[in-house]
Amino acid sequence: MTKVKMKTDARFNAGLKVRREVLGNERVDKAFAGITEFTAAFQEYVTRDAWGDIWGRKQLDRRARSIVTLSILTALRIEEELAGHVKGAIRNGLTPTEISEIILQAAVYAGVPSAYGAIRVAQRTLAEMGFKEAMLLAAAKPAAKNAAAARKRARSRR
Repeated sequence: MTKVKMKTDARFNAGLKVRREVLGNERVDKAFAGITEFTAAFQEYVTRDAWGDIWGRKQLDRRARSIVTLSILTALRIEEELAGHVKGAIRNGLTPTEISEIILQAAVYAGVPSAYGAIRVAQRTLAEMGFKEAMLLAAAKPAAKNAAAARKRARSRR
C-alpha cells in the first residue's frame, strides 16, 4: 500500500489532538494506517470537522459529548464504532455504571434490540479494559445501600 500524504493545517492538527485524546493513539494510528487515495479525504474531513470543529467546541465538555455519542451510536446500531467510544467515554470521565444507564435510557427511545447490541459491546469493552470487578461492585453498591437502609428502618421501629 502506498503511503498517502494527508493535507494538514491548524484545524486538522487540533482535531487530531482531540481525536487521540478521546480515542487513544492505537485506534487513531490504526485508522490512519489504512488510508488510501480513496479514503484520505474522508479521514481529513473526520479529523478536521468532527474532531476539530465539533468535539473541540467549548459549549459542551467531552463528558457530555461522549454521552450524546454513545446514545446516537446505540440508536443507530453502529456497534463497530461503539467500543472505541466506550473507551473514550471512560477517558472523558464516565463510569461503567453511567455508560450502562446511557444505554438503558437509549433503549426507551431507540428500542431494546439496538440497546441489547450496545450493552453487549460496552460490557465486553469494559471487561477488556479491566472493569469487570468495577462493574460488579457498582451493581452491588445500590443493593447493599438499600439493604443497610432497610436494616436501619427496622431497628428504628423497635
